[in-house]
Amino acid sequence: MLEFWETYFDFWQRMDLNTMLRWGWYILLLDIPRFLIVEGVSLMLSKKKRRETYAEWKIAEQRLKNEYPLVTVLVPGHNEGKHLYKLVESLKRQTYQNIELIVVDDGSTDNTKDIGHNFEQRGDINLFIRSEIRGGKASAANMGLRYAQGKYVIHLDADSSLKDDAIEKILIPFYRYENVGAVGGNLMVRNEEDSLAATMQYLEYLQSINVSRIVLSYLRIYKIVSGAFGAFPKAVLDRVGGWDVGPGLDGDITVKIRKINHRIIFEEEAICHTHVPVTWKKLTKQRLRWSRSLVRFRLRKHRDIWIPNMNFRFSNFMSFFENILFGLILDFLWVFYMIQILVMEPTFLLIWFPFKYSIYLILSIIQYSYCLAICDDKGQVFKKIIYIPLYPIYMGYYMRIVRTIAYIDEFFFYDSYKDAWNPIKTSSKAKEFGA
Repeated sequence: MLEFWETYFDFWQRMDLNTMLRWGWYILLLDIPRFLIVEGVSLMLSKKKRRETYAEWKIAEQRLKNEYPLVTVLVPGHNEGKHLYKLVESLKRQTYQNIELIVVDDGSTDNTKDIGHNFEQRGDINLFIRSEIRGGKASAANMGLRYAQGKYVIHLDADSSLKDDAIEKILIPFYRYENVGAVGGNLMVRNEEDSLAATMQYLEYLQSINVSRIVLSYLRIYKIVSGAFGAFPKAVLDRVGGWDVGPGLDGDITVKIRKINHRIIFEEEAICHTHVPVTWKKLTKQRLRWSRSLVRFRLRKHRDIWIPNMNFRFSNFMSFFENILFGLILDFLWVFYMIQILVMEPTFLLIWFPFKYSIYLILSIIQYSYCLAICDDKGQVFKKIIYIPLYPIYMGYYMRIVRTIAYIDEFFFYDSYKDAWNPIKTSSKAKEFGA
């Protein structure tokens, strides 16, 4: 132990700018500027703009109430019967009530059919559609879209429940801005007490959805309207042909709408509580699926975003660039960086890891303070402060390893087409057409 501390202090005596840049350039040049400067300043400016334009938001709210359009809440799902009660009850409590609820049962093998028909008979579900053969979430969503009568369509996961004013809040941006093609809702984890895995996702959602999407929307490079809670003009969905097959279909349809020059907005005040995986195995499986979609859709299907042409738009390019740089390129560089240290100076890891952890712990505390500053339920968020020391490990190692495995799987083996989340017959047809 004494030898370790002697080595540790010797390292600090030899630490200079060149050493820092050699081993930690990405921390100094990318992560610290990104999280401290870009994110912090953008969040502050976004909040300032929101306060300064309060009158415009109230006018938009009044315009919505004056028109009071029919809104279709579309819920496709497979084996989601156990979640329908909470969903229906949350819709009953909405401040905005001119809605029709369409639930599409995508070949469920549980009791979704009986529960859905029961709610339909009671009038709690306007239309319950049952597909005996499972076609996948995109197929189910498109089936429901054919019956939708609303001017706007809100896509909702069955395991979600809404804050009482969520539908009203997610509709207001359509009346606040011009040419809005989609509005994403703000997701909060509702089962954060179920396990450590769920608690870490609670912290992750606070940072990556609540804070980061406010910033990305302010910078106009918001890249994904979550399938758990997103609103679209039905005319826009019809124009882009609805949802395409595959994991990551929410990110895919967001890109499709951006490509026809519509603005994408994140509405922080439209709160949706969602259910997350409670075991590390299920979480890993989910994140492998999510990460594969980055390669499938952003590097393959929508590769034209990278090519200057008559439809090229800088905001779309930057949206992809930010996603690819921080979500893919740096993950692969991290692998080569680790191999380099293991080959050249393996004992250096004993010193570098504590130092690197300390830096990311400080960044995590700062990000946590952002969340605490802007959230409504500060008491609930504050209770999770004891888990912050685990966050750099969760995001910096666990998530990074999972993402890297997913990227390799998709680059070399096209594993998104083999994922049981989507029926194989449907994925095979999608692969055939390059979707």
